[in-house]
Amino acid sequence: MSAILKLDGVSKSFGAVTVADSLSYELQQGEALGVIGPNGAGKTSMFNLITGTLPSDSGRLVFAGQDVTRQSAATRSRSGIARSFQVPQPFSGLTVFENAMIAATQSAGLTGREAERLCLQILEQTELLSKANTLAGKLTLLDRKRLELTRALCAKPKLLLLDEIAGGLTEAECTSLVQTIKDIHASGVSIIWIEHVVHALLAVVDRLIVIDFGKLVAQGDPKTVMDSKEVQEIYLGIEADA
Repeated sequence: MSAILKLDGVSKSFGAVTVADSLSYELQQGEALGVIGPNGAGKTSMFNLITGTLPSDSGRLVFAGQDVTRQSAATRSRSGIARSFQVPQPFSGLTVFENAMIAATQSAGLTGREAERLCLQILEQTELLSKANTLAGKLTLLDRKRLELTRALCAKPKLLLLDEIAGGLTEAECTSLVQTIKDIHASGVSIIWIEHVVHALLAVVDRLIVIDFGKLVAQGDPKTVMDSKEVQEIYLGIEADA
């Protein structure tokens, strides 16, 4: 198995505040990696560094064998990196299907029937097909989360970044969404998932990393990491959620 993503000493600071402190790890092709850490630990900043919306100060990012450190966010998106946002950001005045089509045409570069077929396929996968003609602004929170997932998948990603997609959902809604993410993982898409709802994360991921103040402080088998005395002491409350 080869690495689809490598972070090699990636660092980023804003004045005295460090959001990424020599981050180094690899994500294997087809792997699902979970990310935990307290609020303000630098988790979302790490996603911004991977997608290219935030330039790194130092270090290297390699995606699918190519050094993408200085590539634009648009170039990285077209090469197969897609993300969902913690707060859903749909085009509220457009329908679910129109939102999906924008991702398929602008990010995946598809046109016409090919774009339409992909969108319908993804909407079925994310359980939104029956709401294809519903305005995005009228969706429930669960369906807005599903639309975030839909738009990311319509970009035809090799790497899917999920930012607290289970946050705010009921237990039943969370269980439903987790099954969808499991199916995406089973299809071969590589995933990095930041999440505070740890039991949802542990139901999917193959490996877990812990970040604090932009630094990688633990990584490995999810159960081993969660049972670590150091992790339980530093992240009081996270272990209890699990």
